Amino acid sequence: MPITYEAVKSLSAQLYDWSLRRVPEDTKLGLRRALEAETQHGAQQVLKMMLGSAQRAETEERFICSDAGVPVYHVTLGTAARLEGDIKAAISDGFDELVATIRPPLLKHVTNPLTNERGHKGKDMPLITWDVAGGADWVEILCQPKALGSGRWAALETFSFPSLAQIEEYVMKVVLQAGSQHCPPVIIGVGIGGSFDVAARIASKATMRPIGSINPEPVLEAMEERLLRAVNATGFGPMGTGGDTTALAVHVDYASGHGYTPVAVCFNCWINRRTRARLHADGSVERFE
Repeated sequence: MPITYEAVKSLSAQLYDWSLRRVPEDTKLGLRRALEAETQHGAQQVLKMMLGSAQRAETEERFICSDAGVPVYHVTLGTAARLEGDIKAAISDGFDELVATIRPPLLKHVTNPLTNERGHKGKDMPLITWDVAGGADWVEILCQPKALGSGRWAALETFSFPSLAQIEEYVMKVVLQAGSQHCPPVIIGVGIGGSFDVAARIASKATMRPIGSINPEPVLEAMEERLLRAVNATGFGPMGTGGDTTALAVHVDYASGHGYTPVAVCFNCWINRRTRARLHADGSVERFE
């Protein structure tokens, strides 16, 4: 059976809606573990409020945050999947349908950078990146809405043959510049190498990794541990109230490249919005965290 325009349209709208009302399970677990380890009373209270907000959003069908961000999708096409219709248009049309029907309504966050005019439509919206999966007969869609907290403080710099220490120093420079303005505790993604665009993509993809998962590259596993300790030692704490919990995780990945080495750093706020599902050839939908 082909994977149809209507199936992609419906799923892309659902994924965005789900992302606004649900904190992923790994993130809630990370918040609970942070609460157990947190030594500052004020930070403990903020973490309790976050967990309470997550629970109420699920049970009462509320948005967790009023900033619904802008639509960002990561689509993986199986090379054995049969597609019917314009899949890119389906994602755009799904977002349009969501805007027209969702309650409460979405605020107008899509912004023209040349005029600062705001609305729900815009050039290249939704923002979509594409990948392929060899031999798979499914299409996977991951929705990761980007709002001010998770998007504003991302940064990239290109080095020539940097040492690991230089890379970590740069990551901390970006962390200190962001302070607590990205709504901590955050998930930090770091992309090393490749090219300008590839490093940014790696960093973004790194934020999607489950909290608590172990990096298969020992050098990067050790780097992640060092950076997480350093970030939490800054003392910014949950929502900038002070405390031991500024980040729930630091995830690092890399690609080979030239001697010049771009290093990209990005953040997901404490809600860590991301929803993912696969459309299979038999018409079934498989949801993931």
